Amino acid sequence: MLKKDSLIKGTLILAAAALIVRFLGLFQRIPLDYMLGPAGQAAFNSANTIYLLLLTIATGGIPLSISRMISTRYALGRPDEAKRIYKAALMFGTVTGVLLATAMFVFAPAYERISKVPDSVLSLQAIAPALLLFPIIAMMRGYFQGRQIMSAGGISQIMEQILRLIGGIGLALIVLGWGWGDKYGAAAIAFGSVLGSIGAFSVMMWFWRKLKKQDQAEAVKSSAIEQDKLQSSNLPYRTIYKEIFRTSIPAVVTAMTVQFLYFFDMTLFMRLTQAFYNENSATRVLADYTTKAMGIAGIPPILAIALGASIIPVISSAFSLNNMKEVQRQSSLVMRIVCFTGVPVALLLTVASYSVTGLLFTSPGGSGTVAMLTAGAIFQITMMTSNSILYGLNQPKLPMNHTFIGLGLKVVSSIALAPVLGVYGLIIGSTICFIVITMLNIRAINKEVKLNVLGSKWVAYMVAIAVPALAGWGAEYGVLALTDAWANKLSYLAAGAVTSIVVGGLYIVLLAALRVITPEDVRSFPGPLRKVLNLILKPFYRKAV
Repeated sequence: MLKKDSLIKGTLILAAAALIVRFLGLFQRIPLDYMLGPAGQAAFNSANTIYLLLLTIATGGIPLSISRMISTRYALGRPDEAKRIYKAALMFGTVTGVLLATAMFVFAPAYERISKVPDSVLSLQAIAPALLLFPIIAMMRGYFQGRQIMSAGGISQIMEQILRLIGGIGLALIVLGWGWGDKYGAAAIAFGSVLGSIGAFSVMMWFWRKLKKQDQAEAVKSSAIEQDKLQSSNLPYRTIYKEIFRTSIPAVVTAMTVQFLYFFDMTLFMRLTQAFYNENSATRVLADYTTKAMGIAGIPPILAIALGASIIPVISSAFSLNNMKEVQRQSSLVMRIVCFTGVPVALLLTVASYSVTGLLFTSPGGSGTVAMLTAGAIFQITMMTSNSILYGLNQPKLPMNHTFIGLGLKVVSSIALAPVLGVYGLIIGSTICFIVITMLNIRAINKEVKLNVLGSKWVAYMVAIAVPALAGWGAEYGVLALTDAWANKLSYLAAGAVTSIVVGGLYIVLLAALRVITPEDVRSFPGPLRKVLNLILKPFYRKAV
């Protein structure tokens, strides 16, 4: 029997699924560097980037809207309307899937001409069928969330990534073993998304059949009047779609921010940087950017995803009760947690980018790109977290408007900087986008409640960031020099490990020594995080925190 998940359990399930999906996504990128050349990597990443953007546009925010509509109808005792909403959502998902898959398949040659990424047509066409099922899967996930069965969506996401990883890499090994070359190898990896969609759809169908039997069993127990009511809804589809789009469009816009930035860079990279690189160099840099940098830079924002999922209902609940003191406390707390935990992860990956890149991939080539994009992820984290706070304050249109402003600045700055700075110009443009959106979000939040993130401790906090960064950079350089005669991977592993210890250790010591984080701060954190910080920081305080 399927049981409803509590708010806390549901949040944990979705957060855990997001963590697993992100890490599996990184593990899919690592084999690319070993299996394919720069052209093959660029071809796959081209297909994957446009696929993820289209998928975000088609489904981002809509499942959340459907879940709210479904949960509201069941709470009001109108399951008939809930089922009609679900039917309308499935129809929308089906039509959208067919249109997007067809468009991606048909216009693949045109996109290759625009992007100038060689041999990308086959990869685009290989991944296109995945769009047939994913919009439907997204609608089903929204329905199950509305029924408070979070495990359905979480398990389907994990199954999707596992089959995508194993299936895509497995097919590529077969194709490359036959000697078909990078063009077909990239397409084989791209086709892994189709296998992932089939796996995810199978999981959702299993949950759907089980829930349907459960509903039918409960319906048998209901009265004849109630059974007639289940079939009496004539809620117009026009009304349903109007409600779905009214509540989901702002979420779609904010959800697509990062994917749009990557899509923009991927599509126009060859054109915008042609004055800076020759064609061969551009292909190699593009491969490093999309395979290495985007993969590693996707790690730090995982925390923001988990925090966003958990903080929205908390702030929303306090805001609905007009408890602005609690809204201020929770909003300040989540930003403080980001500063203390999310930023150091991005800092470490930035400082140790050479060793991390060399350890994970075939060579440390492109580590400068990795470092710069990962450093920019710090502001991506603050952007995502502040977006979530505004959603909790029931102001979804504000982050949407701020996103449009940020994207506009990204386009203008990239066009201006890429011809003279190459890939770094594009990354600077993305970072400007994140910073501007964050600043606009913070300003909007402060109009409702005054955030108190670190107060007068900002200078001390910057010292606690800068000193470990410099020490970590020196440690990495020194270890690499000392282990120069070792095997490359062992040298990178040693340098990365020592750098992690130096950066992490110094950071914790300075946080405590400079009183950036106090026992009172630790006591205000969520239970699991409080226990970890209590264990780590306890030796640095006279009294136990």
